[in-house]
Amino acid sequence: MRILVVEDDADLRRQLADALTQSGYAVDLAADGEDGHFLGDTEPYDAVILDLGLPKMDGVTILERWRDDGKDFPVMILTARDRWSEKVAGFDAGADDYLTKPFYTEELLARLRALLRRATGHSAAALEAGSLRVDTRAARATVSGRPVKLTAHEYRVLSYLMHHQGRVVPRTELVEHIYDQDFDRDSNTIEVFIGRLRKKIGTDRIQTERGLGYRLVVPDGETAGLA
Repeated sequence: MRILVVEDDADLRRQLADALTQSGYAVDLAADGEDGHFLGDTEPYDAVILDLGLPKMDGVTILERWRDDGKDFPVMILTARDRWSEKVAGFDAGADDYLTKPFYTEELLARLRALLRRATGHSAAALEAGSLRVDTRAARATVSGRPVKLTAHEYRVLSYLMHHQGRVVPRTELVEHIYDQDFDRDSNTIEVFIGRLRKKIGTDRIQTERGLGYRLVVPDGETAGLA
């Protein structure tokens, strides 16, 4: 899953980038409102963490413009302001959640996981497809209780497919959501990751829909897990 962080405090921006990357996300960063608005307007993000007090363009204005333009990704606002009116303004602009600074990074990560689950129609913290289980809190996968060792990019591909299980996900969509903006993207590597995942989780769990993309399914004979 690909996350945009719009935060003008360099230390906090770096802290969030490190925490999100370690949790298995692809992360893009913006230090002011204009850059943040541009990235959110032109790149496909799964969620955005947005500071309200930004230079060049404030967070509420950014959010209002995104929503007016039909951008529906979930947005968590960060604010050093504890006045209830500021929070109401953020929600009225289209925010899905908020955190008041200072905050605990673990709480932000937990709230982000909840936003991503709700956005893709899931309720439980662990995503399940038959005996395949992805724990989004620990960024780990198991099959029939057996741990599956994954690289960072393999986990991102699997996590995205699990969040969208049953739906055909085009290769271009996977590329857009597992790499950050500065990464040298190569769509051919997706086939490599899919091949490795099939060897690790079972060849019949990820179907190739020729000319369309990939679909994660529950193999015949397994009961679909409740996600």
